[in-house]
Amino acid sequence: MSLNDPRWGNQGDDDRGQGNRGGNQGPPDLEDIWRDFNQKLSGLLGGKRGGGRRPSGNGGGGGPQMPNVSFRQFGGGIGVLVGLLVVVWLASGFYIVNANERGAVLRFGQFVETTDPGLRWRLPYPFESHEIVDLTGVRTVEVGYRGAERNRVLREALMLTDDENIINIQFAVQYILKSPESYLFNNRFPDETVGQAAETAMREIVGRSKMDFVLYEGREDIAASAQALMQSILDRYDTGIQISRVTMQNAQPPEQVQAAFDDAVKAGQDRERQKNEGEAYANNVIPRARGTADRLLEEARAYRDRVVAAAEGEASRFEQILTEYNRAPGVTRERLYLETMQEVLSNSSKVMIDAKGNGNLLFLPLDKLMQQAGGTAGAAGANAPGDAPAAAPAPSSRFDATMDPRSRDFARMRERGER
Repeated sequence: MSLNDPRWGNQGDDDRGQGNRGGNQGPPDLEDIWRDFNQKLSGLLGGKRGGGRRPSGNGGGGGPQMPNVSFRQFGGGIGVLVGLLVVVWLASGFYIVNANERGAVLRFGQFVETTDPGLRWRLPYPFESHEIVDLTGVRTVEVGYRGAERNRVLREALMLTDDENIINIQFAVQYILKSPESYLFNNRFPDETVGQAAETAMREIVGRSKMDFVLYEGREDIAASAQALMQSILDRYDTGIQISRVTMQNAQPPEQVQAAFDDAVKAGQDRERQKNEGEAYANNVIPRARGTADRLLEEARAYRDRVVAAAEGEASRFEQILTEYNRAPGVTRERLYLETMQEVLSNSSKVMIDAKGNGNLLFLPLDKLMQQAGGTAGAAGANAPGDAPAAAPAPSSRFDATMDPRSRDFARMRERGER
């Protein structure tokens, strides 16, 4: 049945034998629409369709019949529906808090309590509401860039150092939450507060430092100092945020002066290189010079000790010789002469002697004599053990005739000297 049907609402009269009222094809009456609506509503709620009573009026018989609706049955269906709605409303107060989260319950917008992990229940809306806060998740705020280092935000990155130089600093701040209620209710925009506090702290630390310290050797110290200052600022604001780490992403001079700065850096590197080379040369030469000086000093001390000891020995020996000379002058004089000649002749293989100016020059071949003596000893030792012993040489005169005349004259002269 459709509302566009021109016979909608009149079909029931035909079924009850009331006729089609002269074949009128006009729109349905409001009474028929209301009757059909009540019938359908009664069918849904378990009611019964009304009987054939019609109100009498104007002689009774041909007007539309109004249905008899049971308001008790209609009220029972509404009660069930309201009960279901109440159950659903109360069930909307359940919520789950994970292990790494905490729940904050608000009653009419005012903080009431913090709930631990698990299945929790609160009064449904509009009496109470809740907020879930992740305590262990690490959050990051980027200062001076967004996403990548090339996406610079110069308004945040450019900072002034103590020596009046401008540098470009990009860093990231990582933080976690330590108090859900402070994070939610003490500041309107806590994440933006972290970024502002980070920029403020970094500008203060950089403003108290030199440019070279910020760019090179002082990055870790600056990050640590900035982290401590950030935490102090956030604690004063009672944000409930704990700074876990500050990472320096980049620190360099602005692009407009990058070329000049690179030249200055290269000059500084050349200076350091030459300085290191000079120190290396000094470290190589100075120890060697000190070693040479110490060696010369030790040699001089050794020479001094040796000379002093030799002098002392000579003096002691002279004193001993003097004592012996006083006891026996002749014997001592002869012994000194023999020792002196032995010392002189031991270093010479040939000796030339002038026998008291008689014009004859004697030549004493000591090397030959030593070789003859060595050959005689070797021939004697070469005899086999089984051979008969050689006959002893006949005793010769004091000066053998086979001796060289010069040797014989030298021997005679020495004999006369000994006498």
